[in-house]
Amino acid sequence: MASLALVNATAGVLIREWRQRRHLSQLELASRADVSTRHLSWIETGRSRPTSAMVMRLCDHLEVPLREQNHVLLAAGHAPAHPEHQLSDPPMAEANAALETILRGHQPYPALVVDRHWELISANDAAYAFLDGVDADLLEPPINVVRLSIHPRGLGGRIVNLAEWRAHLAERLRREYDASGDAELGALLAEVSAGGVEPVESSALVVPLQLRMPDGSVLSFITTTTVFGTPREVTLSELAIEAFYPADEETRAALNG
Repeated sequence: MASLALVNATAGVLIREWRQRRHLSQLELASRADVSTRHLSWIETGRSRPTSAMVMRLCDHLEVPLREQNHVLLAAGHAPAHPEHQLSDPPMAEANAALETILRGHQPYPALVVDRHWELISANDAAYAFLDGVDADLLEPPINVVRLSIHPRGLGGRIVNLAEWRAHLAERLRREYDASGDAELGALLAEVSAGGVEPVESSALVVPLQLRMPDGSVLSFITTTTVFGTPREVTLSELAIEAFYPADEETRAALNG
């Protein structure tokens, strides 16, 4: 689903939407993009049709995601600048191989790949092992990792610090929605925040994921997020690798044993 690409919206309308989302005045954007304020105003009001180069320049300074850059280009009557493929397509073979290498290399610690809406793309065996006991209907594709992690019949019933973890997810989703304007992320944020999310005070340096195992033990993880550097393809620009590392010696010993 397009985030800010309104139905039948002109390129000018989309550029104005992105400028306002970035909390920039016309003067600030014009100065950054080295164009006149008058020209920018004419583009936004539809009095001037921007060239593809101008669209790309404005989108660059507005940090518009690649998928949305294509929408703005199409609205301006130009061809998309960024290709989009499935991971299984031949042009994506090396990138797909890199993802699988990272997932395998992270064993015995969990790692998974998600798309822009937090739907599961791939995972290593350690990650899948933690899904034992999750209701089968929650594992029907597409699997949304955020929903799975907070659902009481998913991992939510096993996360010891669920309130803290939910607050962490809500804050991350809020940042991603603010940056992208993606309607599906907005809906996911509303779902996670339903009923209110209270900040949890903690002296920990990072928010851990504390997961109770079937034997009663608790494994604790810290997480990192990895993305492709300088992607020029839509799908790759939207993928993230979520890697989990032991947050204490007990967890490290349990996974390495």
